[in-house]
Amino acid sequence: MINVKDLVKIYEGQVTVHALKGVSFKIEQGEFVTIMGPSGSGKSTLLHQLALLDKPTSGQILLDDIDVSKLSEHEKTAYRLKNLGYVFQEYALIPELNAIENTYLPLMLLGARRKEYTRASTELLEKVGLGNRVHHLISQLSGGEQQRVAIARALVNKSKTLFADEPCANLDTENKGIVLRLLRQLCNELGQTILMVTHELEQREFSDRVIWLRDGIIEKEEIISKEVRDSALREEYQVI
Repeated sequence: MINVKDLVKIYEGQVTVHALKGVSFKIEQGEFVTIMGPSGSGKSTLLHQLALLDKPTSGQILLDDIDVSKLSEHEKTAYRLKNLGYVFQEYALIPELNAIENTYLPLMLLGARRKEYTRASTELLEKVGLGNRVHHLISQLSGGEQQRVAIARALVNKSKTLFADEPCANLDTENKGIVLRLLRQLCNELGQTILMVTHELEQREFSDRVIWLRDGIIEKEEIISKEVRDSALREEYQVI
């Protein structure tokens, strides 16, 4: 579970920017939540605080009752590696490695045995529809396929929470559908907690709930009905 209490982020400089102004909310285990709002509303800033990629000015972030805002940088690094997964709009894959090598990197860093991380990575690549592409270099994969490798990598350590920052921004319409349905199915079938930032209105239909930000505060929350979610999943492009 994610529990955010009065989160504040201020960027100091020639012009002081109050990016987050006391944000509070909870996300339950297995919930798919989308953060939306206009440019400059604080969406990516909020995700970066929750994903331990930046440090808040004040407030609390509790991940499974652990106050991660009090962890040292070394402790945060260890926590990220063991518990969190990340999917970025630019994929963040290593071009010299193939699909399976990119996928099993987190498990290698955790000291897993080769047999273990190879098996886990192969199973996940099959899960995301890339069972026949495991040994292809990144340059041999389409944008949608690269993003699915990134999703497999984010899950290979059995991450409790997957953070997705504009995961479809560089994809065409077909691949956007594939990636969004994949995320929804992972939430439904694996109970994966997902927090996604997007600016595209129709993408919210795949989530359980939407947190709308404006000027660094929560403007409103929107519940997405099961009927809307199911309708989004029934579209043409299916992966698993």
